[in-house]
Amino acid sequence: MGQAVLLVASLPPTPLDAAAAFHADHLPRARALLAQGDLAIHFPPADHPHRAWRLAAVQELAREAAPHRVNGVEGDDDPATAATIAWLADAPAITGQLLGVDGNSDTQA
Repeated sequence: MGQAVLLVASLPPTPLDAAAAFHADHLPRARALLAQGDLAIHFPPADHPHRAWRLAAVQELAREAAPHRVNGVEGDDDPATAATIAWLADAPAITGQLLGVDGNSDTQA
């Protein structure tokens, strides 16, 4: 029982349309994946107005799926986003969070 990743490849540009598309097209798949364990939802980058509906969706799924965990990650399909998703898989106390990853931070010492 590991963490599944749901890739949300593209959504409409406006927040209301994006939320509607997510709920119609991706929510059923998210619920199916949660039947098997924890879930990370990988959202594409978006402007700030999208944050509210994304966070609400992640939090409500986390409540619904407990004790399974649900988290969201906003970012490009890059190593920084993949590392964040992998980190969440090993962070058993974190659920219902939406993390933004820009991939621009220098993490090397």
